[in-house]
This record gives sequence, structure tokens and C-alpha cells, in this order.
Amino acid sequence: MHIDPRDVEICVHDQPIGEPPHPTSVPVFQTSLFSFPSLEALGEGFLTESRTHVYSRGQNPTVEELERKLATLERGERCKAFSSGMAAISAVFFGLLRAGDHVVFVNQIYGPTLQLARQFRRFDVEHDVVLELDPDAVERAIRPETRLIWVESPGTMLFRLVDLEAIAGLARSRGILSAIDNTWATPLLQKPVLLGFDLVMHTATKYIGGHSDVMAGALITTEQRMETIFRRAYLLQGGALGPWDAWLLLRGLRTLPQRLRHQEEAALDLARWLEEHSAVASVHHPALTADAELAGRQMTGFAGVFSFVLRDGRWQNVCRVVDGLRKFRIGVSWGGVDSLVLAPKPFPGSETQRKQSLPPGLVRLSVGLEDVEALRSDLSQALSR
Repeated sequence: MHIDPRDVEICVHDQPIGEPPHPTSVPVFQTSLFSFPSLEALGEGFLTESRTHVYSRGQNPTVEELERKLATLERGERCKAFSSGMAAISAVFFGLLRAGDHVVFVNQIYGPTLQLARQFRRFDVEHDVVLELDPDAVERAIRPETRLIWVESPGTMLFRLVDLEAIAGLARSRGILSAIDNTWATPLLQKPVLLGFDLVMHTATKYIGGHSDVMAGALITTEQRMETIFRRAYLLQGGALGPWDAWLLLRGLRTLPQRLRHQEEAALDLARWLEEHSAVASVHHPALTADAELAGRQMTGFAGVFSFVLRDGRWQNVCRVVDGLRKFRIGVSWGGVDSLVLAPKPFPGSETQRKQSLPPGLVRLSVGLEDVEALRSDLSQALSR
């Protein structure tokens, strides 16, 4: 893993606010509104609400410090923080799409993102999912009305990689916006803006928060595009991040580099061990697949979330293994200090399951900060079942 020393500096140190002496932590501006010296000044504030402190549904100083950090880490112009990752995704769709538009989703995609896309069919916005990751396959899915290509890389559950530079170039050549869910890699391990992407989204609930105690999302793009999203979607949908939650995320950023280093090492150790286990048919980790060469070109390290497939993929066997774990807690989400395990239930006729082409017997692990030997021992006793 290589993390840019400048990024470590951004994560660890907060920007001073106010007159010296400065606190070492950003203050929490726990306020819903800001007062003005005159009615005319308030009116002017409304005209520039995306940059002026009027009402904390728009801008708040604590939240702004988080946004400044995330924009800088992603090498983007502007960031807006949201109350969840889905709020950030919704703002992209509501802010930039209109009736008659078409979206191409590339790779296995976070389930609720596709659920939201299906809701947009009610507003005459169509979509297709492309699981073939070759740029030619993506190009074949493009229609004259395609407005957005949405990528997840590494992808949900199977963690396959997309050639980001190729997809961004394709989108740009066709006058189409490109967006990516960069949650798995975090801003420290992958910088899609530098590879040509127009929008970068994070579910900050995961690694950025890092302690499973806050819900948040973030979106990074250009100043001009963010102004459009701010006015058309963010301000009207109400998915604002509160100042206390922003403070928790700023605290999470301070330890993100060190957490990622431990989680990468521990997850790779467990993934390599699982590759040799007789009960395991395959392991899905970007470092251990044919994607490794591509990973070296567009990533500087690996996160601690990966999956494996049981040789006996019957659902009752998956339950026996997962329920037998003691160190890995059973739960949704990932990226926190606790190790977690989850398996997608193969519901008959599930559209999401069918579209994602997930194999039976799939188990996802999120490796936390526990001792790796304790986690390996736990996996060993559970797999022996």
C-alpha cells in the first residue's frame, strides 16, 4: 500500500477556524441558522446560499471542513456532504437526469442504487446493467439518449475492477457524464478524478467514518456541476449532514490511513489462506485475480473487504458457516473497526440477484482491527462445520 504523504497530512490535521490560539479539533457548529446584520444582507445570502451560511440545511462550517478535506483528497474542485450515501446518489439522479434520459450501470452495483434506478422508470429514465467489463461491451450499451455511465470499482460483492481510464475516455468521447462509487477504495487508494471521471461518490458511513457510528455520504465534482446539483437536488431533498456527524467523520479521517494499512494486510492474509482451504471454491479479492495488473495501474492499495465462495454453496451450508463465526459479527455495511460477515440470500425470482449474477455460496467479509490470527482461527472452526 502506498498512501500519498500529502493525503495523510490532510486526514490528520484540521484547518484552523477563528482567531488563535486554535483548537486541534474543528469546533462543532451545532446551529440550525445564522443571523445577519440586515434584511438586505440576508437576501444576498440566499442568492449565494451554496457558499454562504444562511441555514444549516445548506452550509455549515463544521460540514464545510469535511467537504474541503474530501475534495482535496479526491483532487476535485468541490464536495458536498450528505446524510447518507443514498442521499448523495439520489442528488446525482435528481440533479442531472431528466425524462427520456438513459443510464448505463457498469459492474456489480450496490443493490439500493439499482432499486433507485428502477424507481426512476416512473419518470421515464431508463437504465441497463452491463456486467461485461470490456469497454466495447459498455459502448454497445450506450444509446443516443444515454446521459450517465455509473461505475462501481471494485464492484459490489465480487470486487471486480473496471478500467476507469478507458470508461472515462469513452464517456467523454460521447458527451456522456461518468460517475463512480469509490467507497471501497476510499480517496486514499483510488482517485477517479485524475483518471477522467466527472463525479465521485462515497458512502462515508463505511471507511471514512470507520467506527460504524455515523451515516453519511459525499459527492465530489466540479464547481459548476455542484452548483446545479445543490440547487436542483441537495437543497430541496433535505439530505443534509448534521455538524455533529461531520465532526465524527473528521475524527474518522484522522485514523483512516492507519486503519487501511492494517485492514489491507489482514484481509490479504486471510484471503490467501482461504484460497488454500478445501471448503472454499474461490476467493474474490482484487489482488488475487486477473485484475491485479489493472489494480496496479489505478489503485495504490487494497481495502479490507472481499468475498469467497463455498464449495458446497447450498443456503443451509452458508448459514451453518456464517452462524458458526464468533469473531465476525453478522451485519450489513462494512469498513468499521469490527469484523463483519454477510451472505446474500438467493431469493427466487429476485431481480437484483439475477442482474448481479452472484454465485451461490457467496460470503462477504469485512476485516476490522482485530488480531488476524484470531480471525483466521474463527474462520477455521466455522468452515470445519
